[in-house]
Amino acid sequence: MKLWRPGITGKLFFAILSTCLMVLAIMHWGVRLSFEYGFIDYIKRGNEQRLEWLSKGLSEQYAEHGNWTFLRHNERVMFQLLRSFEQEPDHETAEPPRPHHGWRTKFWVLDQRKKVLAGPREALPSDGIQREIKVDDRRVGWVVASSVEHLTQHADINFDRQQQRTSWIIVALSSLLAAAVTFFLARGLLAPVKRLVEGTHRLAAGDFTTRVTPGSEDELGRLARDFNQLASTLEKNQQMRRAYMADISHELRTPLAILHGELEAMQDGVRQFTPDSLSSLQMEVATLTKLVNDLHQLSLSDEGALDYQKQSLDIITLLEVATGAVRMRFAERGLNLRLELPEQALVFGDSDRLMQLFNNLLENSLRYTDPGGELLIQGQFTDNNLVLRFCDSAPGVNDEQLAHLFNRFYRAEGSRNRASGGSGLGLSICKNIVTAHSGTLQAHHSPLGGVMITVVLPLETRLPRIL
Repeated sequence: MKLWRPGITGKLFFAILSTCLMVLAIMHWGVRLSFEYGFIDYIKRGNEQRLEWLSKGLSEQYAEHGNWTFLRHNERVMFQLLRSFEQEPDHETAEPPRPHHGWRTKFWVLDQRKKVLAGPREALPSDGIQREIKVDDRRVGWVVASSVEHLTQHADINFDRQQQRTSWIIVALSSLLAAAVTFFLARGLLAPVKRLVEGTHRLAAGDFTTRVTPGSEDELGRLARDFNQLASTLEKNQQMRRAYMADISHELRTPLAILHGELEAMQDGVRQFTPDSLSSLQMEVATLTKLVNDLHQLSLSDEGALDYQKQSLDIITLLEVATGAVRMRFAERGLNLRLELPEQALVFGDSDRLMQLFNNLLENSLRYTDPGGELLIQGQFTDNNLVLRFCDSAPGVNDEQLAHLFNRFYRAEGSRNRASGGSGLGLSICKNIVTAHSGTLQAHHSPLGGVMITVVLPLETRLPRIL
């Protein structure tokens, strides 16, 4: 038999309700103790006050009669004195007449030899309250009252029981109210959590279009917005992965189809095996090899797995070496290569990867710039950064094409096929290399009519020498 286990709503409900009930029980216990001890203390103070009144009245009566003859065998005198004091106003404090509260204790009157003059036919209590009766500073007797430690009068006991019943009714109603409030509070607090749980289940099942509604501006609301951001990122990654796989399949399908057709034609005797046909096959194999290598480099740079061995280096010298290696190829295509660079710029980077970055950017301009044009490379310092701008001449691209230049397999023009262009991965690799060097890579319209690639790299910050 499977045991029932409460969910988070049930746990929160029971936790809050248990706390409320414990607080109610403690409050009830404290109120009951306070009432009982306070009520008994109230009775004690009343008895002590009556004892004072009785002592005062008996003192006056003794002074008037000169002895205790008026009290012997006449206990009604003692009660008449108490009633007269309770019904007379207090002239010292100007209070109204005191109400009669009923007798809650027993009184005895003793003479100077402690012989009982009036009172119940019981033994004197050992813990009773005593007050002296004095006439002209001479003690002529005592008034003794029994101690009050618990309720004895029927009316007092009934009153105490009524208070207990009322207190328990209040506790019961408060418990029901606490249960109702706790139930709705638990449901309200955990409603966003339930939405997040349901959304997480759908997200784990592969539904990346899942979104949850942030219901507040607190931590749960921020968590819901972060969840939506995560789902959006996963959805975009899924779309990019599908597009990536489709692009790879498309890029590989064309050279493979050409190779397959060429080989079949040779096998069937339609085309002779000549140096020209062999050169065509080699070109397609070279295209496949470059595509596979670019894919490998891109996957490594995406994962941050490229081997970066960074050190302090002069990036201007590195760029001059890269441009010197391709200057002859630029001249063969009728392209002018101009440099406007500072003398030196120290950065903390990997010389091989930065050389790969420059080679890709130079190769991109070499392939996509019309003959007779030029490439201008400018460098300047801005806010402790080195800004390099690769500005080439026509042809240019429109704004929509400019936003996709760093996308994988993207070619700005349909005429830029494999014969004139690359695999469409060079700029993506460049972006990953620049990001690994804590820099930025952006594309803009060139003032020369083509495309301007802007590379921003942080300069090396040297620590001061410690003398």
